[in-house]
Amino acid sequence: MSARRALLTGASGFIGSRLAQRLLDDGWEVHLVLRPDSAGDALPAAGPRLHLHRHDGSTTQLVEIMRAAAPQAVFHLASLFLAQHQVTDVERLVQANLLFGTQLAEAMAQCGVRLLVNTSTAWEHYEDGDYNPVCLYAATKHAFSALLRYYVECHGLRVATLKLFDTYGPGDTRPKALNLLKRIANEGSSLAMSPGEQLIDLVYIDDVLDAFLQAWQLLANGGQAAAMAEYGVSSGAPLALRALAELYSQASGKPLNIEWGGRPYRPREVMVPWTRYQTVPGWQPKVTLAEGLARFHHG
Repeated sequence: MSARRALLTGASGFIGSRLAQRLLDDGWEVHLVLRPDSAGDALPAAGPRLHLHRHDGSTTQLVEIMRAAAPQAVFHLASLFLAQHQVTDVERLVQANLLFGTQLAEAMAQCGVRLLVNTSTAWEHYEDGDYNPVCLYAATKHAFSALLRYYVECHGLRVATLKLFDTYGPGDTRPKALNLLKRIANEGSSLAMSPGEQLIDLVYIDDVLDAFLQAWQLLANGGQAAAMAEYGVSSGAPLALRALAELYSQASGKPLNIEWGGRPYRPREVMVPWTRYQTVPGWQPKVTLAEGLARFHHG
C-alpha cells in the first residue's frame, strides 16, 4: 500500500516544520512548497518521502506542483504574521496571506484536490466578536476565508480552518513572551513588561499537531458535517501573563526580574481570549502547562 501524500506550506516556520516531521514520522509522503528564499534550517532531514518545491510566485507553476504531488491532504500554514504593521508592510501581508492562499486553492481546484486544512488565528475575534480583527494580519486571514468560500461552493473543496491561540514548544525561537522569559531566566537580566493582566492561552506543539491531523481525518472520513468549518485550538485554560511568569520561574528553577508595568499594553491588546469557538471534534490538549513549560525551558 502506497504512502498517503500531503502537500504542506509554511514548513520553514515553527509549527509547519514540526508538522512536516510528524507526517514523515507517521509514514506520509510529504511535499513542501517553499519560497525561493525560504531558509532550510528548520526543515526535516532529506529522505525518499520528502519532496521540496520552490514556488516562483506564479499560479501556473503552483498548479504544476499540485499536479505532481497529487496529495490526499493539503495543509496550509504559510503566512506573514505582524502584530502591528507599517505602511510598507501592506503589500507583503496581502501577497502572503491572500494572493498565495488563493493560488493554492486555485491549484487544488484545477487538479481535483479537495481536502484542505487551513490555518488562521483567534485574533480574528477581538473582545469575543464574531469578527473583530486585532490587526491587519488577522483581517487578511479572515479575507482569505471569504475567498475560500468560492472554491468550496464552486469547486467542491472541503475546508477545515484551525484558528490557533498561542503555541509553544522546544526549539521555538519566535519573539514571543515565553522566549523573553527564557532569556531573562538564563541571563539573569531584567525586563520591562506590561502590567501583565492579559490572559494567555498556550497550547503545546504536540497537541497543535494532533489538532491538524484530527481535522484532516474528519475531512477524509466525512466526519465534518459542513464543507467549510472553523475550529479553535485552545488550551481551554488561559491564565494571566503574571501567573505564566510565575509558573515559568518554577519550571526553570530561576527567579525572573520583571518590571511589571514598565511598558504599556500595545494597541488592541487581547486581554481576554476568544471564547465562542468550536473545538475540533475528538481533539483535546494532553500536555499540561507545567509539563510543557519544563520541556520548553530545557529544549
